[in-house]
Amino acid sequence: MFGQVVAASAPDTGIHVPTSVWILSLSVVALVYVADFVIAVRRPHVVGVREAGIWVAVYAAAAIVFGLVLWTWHGPTFGAAFLAGWVTEYSLSVDNLFVFVIILSSFAVPPRYQQQVLQVGIIGALILRFIFIIIGAAALNNFSWLFYVFGAFLLFTAARLLRKQDEEKSVSENRLLTTLEKHLPLTTEYHGGKYALKLDGRRVFTPLFVVIIAIFSTDILFALDSIPAIFGLTQEPYIVFMANAFALMGLRQMYFLLNGLLDRLVYLRYGLAVILGFIGVKLLLHAAHASGYAVPEIGTFLSLAVILVTLAVTVATSLYAVKKNPALIKTTVAGEGEGLTHLRHEHPHDDAADPGE
Repeated sequence: MFGQVVAASAPDTGIHVPTSVWILSLSVVALVYVADFVIAVRRPHVVGVREAGIWVAVYAAAAIVFGLVLWTWHGPTFGAAFLAGWVTEYSLSVDNLFVFVIILSSFAVPPRYQQQVLQVGIIGALILRFIFIIIGAAALNNFSWLFYVFGAFLLFTAARLLRKQDEEKSVSENRLLTTLEKHLPLTTEYHGGKYALKLDGRRVFTPLFVVIIAIFSTDILFALDSIPAIFGLTQEPYIVFMANAFALMGLRQMYFLLNGLLDRLVYLRYGLAVILGFIGVKLLLHAAHASGYAVPEIGTFLSLAVILVTLAVTVATSLYAVKKNPALIKTTVAGEGEGLTHLRHEHPHDDAADPGE
């Protein structure tokens, strides 16, 4: 199946990826994610800056090495497409961390269990993106007009990023979570790392279960934004999937590394809006060119350069602006959220371990 999807991809790449390579790649990615999850569950602890920094560097180095290998074996265009896609997805994932911070803060998740929650959410995001990639590749191959739809959607997303001011409401006003609150038996206390347990002969769910649902519901929205973005850089499913897989690797550690710095990236949203808008224009030009119109197309190397320069300028201007005016820091991210009405944990620093542990 994977070989057929790859062979049917758009002509701008032309990489033939055998089914065996797909299986090997999926196996290695699954092994890395499962191992990371097992470590998070068996060794619940507060991840320090040093530990997080080492793992983020390892995963970033692995992505760069993979890109260089792709560059060597299949040519610079394909290597650059992977690197551009990885950087784009990575930057979008960092923006997603803002929402993760708000969710974990809103539900007062004990610090030692935050990495477990994050890893479950990351695995869910990877599965969703894999499904969307297969569907998107097949759809684009059969309906080329979808390039217009993807381009317009990215421009809309860019405009939405410029307008969005308050993400905290998306947690407390989530209809799915309020429905769970009304219809599921829930405890108000955390019980170690458990999602459900029996109390007085009745099975009940812990706030940790609700947090996972909140993470999963945002994963869907994140996938809807990220997949069209990377399809604007390359339509090769293998590159799209591997770029997403590497972008999500180490995201758990990145959360702990940037937890105290995220609120300093005050212009990140604007930088991402520029990147998504640029890719949206690139998609529209590609669609028009494929339709026979004499319009220029934006090359892969120019795309990579624009993405890297935009991110560099965004980070530099954010840090400089905060240094000049500390009041710009988003204090709401660090503050305590209310979460759902009845799920406010009264002792956020108390792990409330299960008596049986």
